[in-house]
Amino acid sequence: MIGLSQNIKGRSVVVIEDIVDTGVTIECLYAMLKEAGAADIKICTLLLKPEAYKKPIPIDYAAIKIPNDFIVGYGLDYDELGRQYKDIYVLDPDS
Repeated sequence: MIGLSQNIKGRSVVVIEDIVDTGVTIECLYAMLKEAGAADIKICTLLLKPEAYKKPIPIDYAAIKIPNDFIVGYGLDYDELGRQYKDIYVLDPDS
């Protein structure tokens, strides 16, 4: 995490993520924002893997719920590959 450049004490914060799967990043961000004094924290994500997400922190806004598959495209990559695709694809685990 880079850290905060503004004082957020007593403020509402919306975290915008590209994808939420296990929730490790969300858990760390949430703790950091709470420690910094955020009054309210909402989590928003483009893609959510509900089968993989087991953290107690609620995901307030999820545009698309997807299966627990590895995906690439639309900025998401696998070892720096696939990020440039204009659509989102499931990575074939047998390839």
